[in-house]
Amino acid sequence: MLWEFISSVVLGLALSWAALHTLPGRLPSHSTVFVTGSLGALFGAYLTHSALGSGHLLGTPAGALLVGAVTLSLLIRPRGSRPVRSAPAQ
Repeated sequence: MLWEFISSVVLGLALSWAALHTLPGRLPSHSTVFVTGSLGALFGAYLTHSALGSGHLLGTPAGALLVGAVTLSLLIRPRGSRPVRSAPAQ
């Protein structure tokens, strides 16, 4: 269980690093991206471990990687657009 924890954090950090280098202007601050990637991967490992049980050496990191990627995708901003403001109430 400890190795799953450590490997999921490392996968989340690697995924965050890759996201920062491929989408440099479309993500918030580096610390936010690294924390989100790590926590997303931890949650993915927990979720996959709960669903599959112990003994799945490839399934748990795969689930951590998938959920970490999904949580990081929620941080991506649209390219070159200003924030959309709602119309004032009349």
